[in-house]
Amino acid sequence: MPVLKNIGYLATCEEDGSQSDIHDISKAALAWEGSRITWVGKESDLPPNLHNMEAIDANGKMIVPGLIDCHTHLAFGGWRSDEFEMRIQGKSYLEIARAGGGIASTVKNTREASFQQLVEQSMDFLDEMALLGVTAVECKSGYGLNTENELKLLKVYKELENRHRVNIISTFLGAHIVPDEYKNNRDAYINLIEQEMIPTISKQNLADFCDVFVENTAFSVDEARHIFEIGKKYGLTPKLHADQLTSGAGAELAAEVGAVSADHLECISDAGISAMAETGVCAVSLPLATLYLNQQPMPARKLIDAGVPVCVATDFNPGSAPSYDLPLAMMLACNLQRMTPDEVLKGVTINAAKAIKREQYMGSLEPGKLANFIIVDAPDVNHWMYHYRPNACEKTFIKGNEFIKDAL
Repeated sequence: MPVLKNIGYLATCEEDGSQSDIHDISKAALAWEGSRITWVGKESDLPPNLHNMEAIDANGKMIVPGLIDCHTHLAFGGWRSDEFEMRIQGKSYLEIARAGGGIASTVKNTREASFQQLVEQSMDFLDEMALLGVTAVECKSGYGLNTENELKLLKVYKELENRHRVNIISTFLGAHIVPDEYKNNRDAYINLIEQEMIPTISKQNLADFCDVFVENTAFSVDEARHIFEIGKKYGLTPKLHADQLTSGAGAELAAEVGAVSADHLECISDAGISAMAETGVCAVSLPLATLYLNQQPMPARKLIDAGVPVCVATDFNPGSAPSYDLPLAMMLACNLQRMTPDEVLKGVTINAAKAIKREQYMGSLEPGKLANFIIVDAPDVNHWMYHYRPNACEKTFIKGNEFIKDAL
């Protein structure tokens, strides 16, 4: 049973308390056995039976729970660097999409990519994410948009779950946009999602969640509502891309259908905030997308003040958020959304775990939970976010074992 000692500052990030309550402990120690935490507290209170156990020296550094990226589009074919310049020159996300770019471009490239190519690229991404302190990743499909290729993406995630130490959580996003071949018959595509994709995904146990992009260029509230009804019948919990580019009552729909989270929310209405607060829907902020699309950020302060649990994630994808750097997203959430560092930390730990329904065994440093934690070269969370650098994470532990690249 290893014991991590000489911890200068430790944040347990338990669910109790407000968004800013990270339950910090100075001069702490942490013990685990196998993959589970057995004890955490002040080193001076270490139980006698742990005094002679294998000791690891934290060298006075900070310990926080392993970071959880609760919104990514991890597997995709190709990149879209040409759109980066187009946006700089003033083209909007919607203009690029209507001209055949955006998601449709990635769908073409993803359909052409082989299963093995997607697996190997995603393995490389996960390696780099783990070195940044990420120990769990929610991975969406949505770049296949037909049964064969949506299943291909979800099977990529199943392969990653078996091969990589990072915890993988899969989400079906067949309702990302209507693909080109169904432009003149969107009802037929929705029928394909409901009558073929969802039943097959459920039968093969390939996803936990069903996501829908509710937007003018994607799916309406009524269409999303019906997709969610079918998804729930097959055991898929709703998630939403909501109110990103326009205020379209996506947050209100999230509350109505019992979604676990509503993500983006840059254009959320006051009614949407109230509905999410009343029903406990998590709000997932994606400040990298806000930055790349040059948008006004999600009104995090209003959501937090209303009692909505706010999470922070990368939205890693080849178009609107081509970065998997979650600590960078955390710093941006502080500066763009006026979230405090403590609020942001809770947003990538226990709140993020709630957004993927994993709070019972990850997201905080408590006995019985997974020994997912990171050693950060910073005296506290404020300094970590204030003094941003390429990587302050010195070591990442996943299920009790230190992650070392190329040592899988």
